[in-house]
Amino acid sequence: MIRMESSAPPVIFLMGPTASGKSGIALELADRLPLEIVNVDSASVYRGMDIGTAKPDAATRARYPHHLMDCIDPTQAYSAARFREEALAVMADIRQRGRTPLLVGGTMLYFKALRDGLDDLPPADPLVRAELDGEARARGWPALHQDLAQVDPVTAARLNPGDAQRIQRALEVFRIAGRPLSDYHGTASREPLGDRVLPLGLMPSERGHLHDRIAQRFDAMLTAGLEDELRSLRERHELRPDLPAMRAVGYRQMWEYLEGQCDLTTMRERGVVATRQLAKRQMTWLRHWPGLVVFDCLDPQVSRQVLEVSTAFLDASDP
Repeated sequence: MIRMESSAPPVIFLMGPTASGKSGIALELADRLPLEIVNVDSASVYRGMDIGTAKPDAATRARYPHHLMDCIDPTQAYSAARFREEALAVMADIRQRGRTPLLVGGTMLYFKALRDGLDDLPPADPLVRAELDGEARARGWPALHQDLAQVDPVTAARLNPGDAQRIQRALEVFRIAGRPLSDYHGTASREPLGDRVLPLGLMPSERGHLHDRIAQRFDAMLTAGLEDELRSLRERHELRPDLPAMRAVGYRQMWEYLEGQCDLTTMRERGVVATRQLAKRQMTWLRHWPGLVVFDCLDPQVSRQVLEVSTAFLDASDP
């Protein structure tokens, strides 16, 4: 039996790698329990990026509202800090309606931001970012990675020379504050969720089967019109390949295809490989998540198992 001693309001985290079945299970939970779904996917916040992010269709979202989905245009940036602020507000609204937040997704940094808080970093500066983007176009991100190593060797050592988004943020922090990003670690501001958080993890018992699912899902996205979706986005917005939205898995590889940098077969292979790599990173995060209740996402009974644990959790949370 799950016993809850705290008076903090309950919340459920449903986490897992891509293609582990999170969305389907979330809908089943929302159909059976007094829950509202909160999106925790860094690509689904972008309007118009529907196929490549596997968003639920309009009818499904009308029946089961998904909070924090379609928040901004793909020309804009979204941060873990903004997610945390907006998620806390949404969760408070859900609780006022007498329901429990069900946070669903695979962006583990966002989950961690909710659980642990965030370091007190300076906010983003569009002018500094534009300056760094210009330098990157002229010199390349590996060169900026070398610049970072001169001013913040600790952060540079843990970043890949091609990790544009994180290199940019680290250099941005240094140029704004005059302090390396590594100096800010451990300065988190916290608004604890309390101890009534149920972290659920969908993990595959056999990675090969998950890889098959990933390939099938990527092929389904291609069939559904991922190419046309990106063409349309490029017509409607002034997009660049270095924007966070266009670095999302699937869109990055399709961009390369549309630019003539690879053929369709190569694009598909790169997309599947990149998605598998993403899933590997997500599973690495989950293996270190404290108190995680793990389910085999390949088990035919996984939906029933998750429902049983979630129901027990909510029953124990009743005052």
